[in-house]
Amino acid sequence: MDAVAPDLDRWVRSPAIRVAHRRESDVAPERLWRAARELRLRETRLLGALIRWRIPGTSAESTFEELFRNPPFLVLAEGETWLLTGLVGRIWTLRRDYPLLGDGGEFRRWAQPGTAKVVFGHWVEALAGGRAALRSETRVIAFGAQGSLGLSSVGPLVRGFQHLVGSEALAAAVRRAEGR
Repeated sequence: MDAVAPDLDRWVRSPAIRVAHRRESDVAPERLWRAARELRLRETRLLGALIRWRIPGTSAESTFEELFRNPPFLVLAEGETWLLTGLVGRIWTLRRDYPLLGDGGEFRRWAQPGTAKVVFGHWVEALAGGRAALRSETRVIAFGAQGSLGLSSVGPLVRGFQHLVGSEALAAAVRRAEGR
Protein backbone atom coordinates (compact mmCIF):
# COMPACT_ATOMS: atom_id res chain seq x y z
CA MET A 1 0.00 0.00 0.00
CA ASP A 2 1.17 3.57 -0.69
CA ALA A 3 2.65 5.25 2.33
CA VAL A 4 2.30 8.83 1.12
CA ALA A 5 -0.40 11.20 -0.09
CA PRO A 6 -0.20 12.71 -3.58
CA ASP A 7 1.99 15.79 -3.95
CA LEU A 8 -0.53 18.51 -4.80
CA ASP A 9 2.12 21.22 -4.41
CA ARG A 10 3.88 19.85 -7.49
CA TRP A 11 0.83 20.81 -9.55
CA VAL A 12 -0.68 23.87 -7.82
CA ARG A 13 1.45 25.34 -5.04
CA SER A 14 -0.35 28.59 -4.13
CA PRO A 15 -4.05 28.16 -4.90
CA ALA A 16 -6.59 30.96 -4.95
CA ILE A 17 -9.15 28.39 -3.75
CA ARG A 18 -8.39 25.32 -1.65
CA VAL A 19 -11.05 22.90 -0.42
CA ALA A 20 -10.12 19.89 1.71
CA HIS A 21 -12.26 17.22 3.37
CA ARG A 22 -11.53 14.12 5.46
CA ARG A 23 -13.66 11.22 6.77
CA GLU A 24 -12.45 8.42 9.02
CA SER A 25 -13.54 4.80 8.82
CA ASP A 26 -13.06 1.61 10.82
CA VAL A 27 -12.13 -0.37 7.70
CA ALA A 28 -8.73 -1.07 6.16
CA PRO A 29 -7.33 1.49 3.71
CA GLU A 30 -7.66 -0.78 0.65
CA ARG A 31 -11.33 -1.46 1.40
CA LEU A 32 -12.08 2.24 1.87
CA TRP A 33 -10.29 3.13 -1.38
CA ARG A 34 -12.24 0.45 -3.29
CA ALA A 35 -15.52 1.82 -1.91
CA ALA A 36 -14.57 5.38 -2.92
CA ARG A 37 -13.66 4.25 -6.45
CA GLU A 38 -16.94 2.34 -6.85
CA LEU A 39 -19.18 5.14 -5.54
CA ARG A 40 -21.70 6.29 -8.18
CA LEU A 41 -22.73 9.88 -8.73
CA ARG A 42 -26.38 8.98 -8.01
CA GLU A 43 -25.34 7.93 -4.50
CA THR A 44 -24.39 11.53 -3.70
CA ARG A 45 -27.74 13.19 -4.40
CA LEU A 46 -27.12 16.94 -4.76
CA LEU A 47 -23.37 16.70 -5.42
CA GLY A 48 -23.97 14.20 -8.22
CA ALA A 49 -26.64 16.44 -9.73
CA LEU A 50 -24.31 19.46 -9.60
CA ILE A 51 -21.52 17.52 -11.28
CA ARG A 52 -23.85 16.36 -14.05
CA TRP A 53 -25.06 19.94 -14.54
CA ARG A 54 -21.49 21.28 -14.81
CA ILE A 55 -20.29 18.41 -17.03
CA PRO A 56 -23.15 17.70 -19.46
CA GLY A 57 -23.41 14.14 -20.69
CA THR A 58 -22.19 12.63 -17.43
CA SER A 59 -24.38 9.74 -16.34
CA ALA A 60 -25.76 9.38 -12.82
CA GLU A 61 -24.55 5.75 -13.06
CA SER A 62 -20.93 6.84 -13.56
CA THR A 63 -18.56 6.05 -10.73
CA PHE A 64 -16.35 8.79 -9.36
CA GLU A 65 -13.39 6.84 -10.71
CA GLU A 66 -14.90 6.91 -14.22
CA LEU A 67 -15.63 10.62 -13.84
CA PHE A 68 -12.06 11.53 -12.92
CA ARG A 69 -10.45 9.23 -15.51
CA ASN A 70 -12.27 10.72 -18.51
CA PRO A 71 -12.38 14.12 -20.23
CA PRO A 72 -12.50 16.86 -19.25
CA PHE A 73 -10.24 15.46 -16.52
CA LEU A 74 -6.67 14.32 -17.05
CA VAL A 75 -5.00 11.77 -14.78
CA LEU A 76 -1.83 13.45 -13.54
CA ALA A 77 -0.52 10.75 -11.21
CA GLU A 78 -1.81 7.75 -9.28
CA GLY A 79 -0.87 5.09 -6.78
CA GLU A 80 -2.44 2.10 -5.11
CA THR A 81 -4.71 4.21 -2.90
CA TRP A 82 -4.68 7.64 -4.47
CA LEU A 83 -5.55 9.50 -7.66
CA LEU A 84 -4.56 12.97 -8.79
CA THR A 85 -6.40 14.56 -11.72
CA GLY A 86 -6.70 18.00 -13.24
CA LEU A 87 -8.59 20.14 -15.69
CA VAL A 88 -8.11 23.58 -17.20
CA GLY A 89 -10.29 26.23 -18.78
CA ARG A 90 -12.97 28.78 -18.02
CA ILE A 91 -14.56 26.83 -15.20
CA TRP A 92 -17.00 29.63 -14.38
CA THR A 93 -18.90 29.53 -17.68
CA LEU A 94 -22.02 27.48 -18.29
CA ARG A 95 -20.44 26.21 -21.51
CA ARG A 96 -18.25 23.17 -21.32
CA ASP A 97 -15.07 25.19 -21.82
CA TYR A 98 -12.38 22.73 -20.74
CA PRO A 99 -9.52 22.32 -23.23
CA LEU A 100 -8.24 18.74 -23.35
CA LEU A 101 -4.60 18.29 -22.51
CA GLY A 102 -2.38 15.43 -23.59
CA ASP A 103 -0.29 14.88 -20.49
CA GLY A 104 0.83 16.16 -17.10
CA GLY A 105 3.55 18.30 -18.65
CA GLU A 106 0.95 20.30 -20.56
CA PHE A 107 -1.07 20.66 -17.37
CA ARG A 108 1.97 21.86 -15.41
CA ARG A 109 2.82 24.46 -18.10
CA TRP A 110 -0.79 25.69 -18.52
CA ALA A 111 -1.01 29.41 -17.75
CA GLN A 112 -3.32 30.82 -20.43
CA PRO A 113 -4.72 34.20 -19.39
CA GLY A 114 -8.45 34.22 -18.76
CA THR A 115 -8.52 30.60 -17.54
CA ALA A 116 -7.98 28.51 -14.44
CA LYS A 117 -6.17 25.30 -13.55
CA VAL A 118 -7.77 22.84 -11.10
CA VAL A 119 -6.14 19.85 -9.41
CA PHE A 120 -8.18 17.19 -7.59
CA GLY A 121 -6.48 14.86 -5.13
CA HIS A 122 -8.24 11.87 -3.60
CA TRP A 123 -6.50 9.42 -1.30
CA VAL A 124 -6.70 7.14 1.69
CA GLU A 125 -4.37 7.39 4.63
CA ALA A 126 -3.76 4.53 7.03
CA LEU A 127 -4.58 5.17 10.69
CA ALA A 128 -3.70 3.24 13.84
CA GLY A 129 -5.57 0.04 14.56
CA GLY A 130 -6.21 -0.86 10.92
CA ARG A 131 -8.46 2.14 10.40
CA ALA A 132 -8.29 4.60 7.50
CA ALA A 133 -9.26 8.13 6.49
CA LEU A 134 -10.54 9.14 3.06
CA ARG A 135 -9.20 12.52 1.95
CA SER A 136 -10.14 14.87 -0.87
CA GLU A 137 -8.48 18.15 -1.75
CA THR A 138 -9.13 20.53 -4.63
CA ARG A 139 -6.90 23.46 -5.54
CA VAL A 140 -7.62 26.17 -8.09
CA ILE A 141 -5.41 28.88 -9.56
CA ALA A 142 -6.48 31.56 -12.05
CA PHE A 143 -4.43 33.24 -14.76
CA GLY A 144 -4.67 36.91 -15.69
CA ALA A 145 -7.18 39.55 -14.66
CA GLN A 146 -10.06 37.87 -16.55
CA GLY A 147 -9.21 34.53 -14.97
CA SER A 148 -9.19 36.07 -11.50
CA LEU A 149 -12.49 37.82 -12.17
CA GLY A 150 -14.06 34.62 -13.50
CA LEU A 151 -12.81 32.63 -10.52
CA SER A 152 -14.15 35.20 -8.07
CA SER A 153 -17.57 34.83 -9.69
CA VAL A 154 -17.74 31.13 -8.73
CA GLY A 155 -16.43 31.71 -5.20
CA PRO A 156 -19.94 31.89 -3.70
CA LEU A 157 -20.90 28.62 -5.40
CA VAL A 158 -17.77 26.91 -4.10
CA ARG A 159 -18.39 28.22 -0.58
CA GLY A 160 -22.06 27.24 -0.75
CA PHE A 161 -21.63 23.70 -2.03
CA GLN A 162 -18.10 22.51 -1.16
CA HIS A 163 -19.36 20.85 2.04
CA LEU A 164 -21.17 18.28 -0.15
CA VAL A 165 -17.83 16.61 -0.91
CA GLY A 166 -17.53 15.62 2.75
CA SER A 167 -21.17 15.28 3.72
CA GLU A 168 -22.28 13.35 0.62
CA ALA A 169 -19.36 11.82 -1.30
CA LEU A 170 -16.89 10.94 1.45
CA ALA A 171 -19.67 9.99 3.87
CA ALA A 172 -21.28 7.71 1.26
CA ALA A 173 -17.94 6.05 0.51
CA VAL A 174 -17.40 5.37 4.22
CA ARG A 175 -20.92 3.94 4.57
CA ARG A 176 -20.32 1.72 1.53
CA ALA A 177 -16.96 0.51 2.88
CA GLU A 178 -18.45 -0.24 6.30
CA GLY A 179 -21.43 -2.07 4.77
CA ARG A 180 -24.02 0.39 6.08
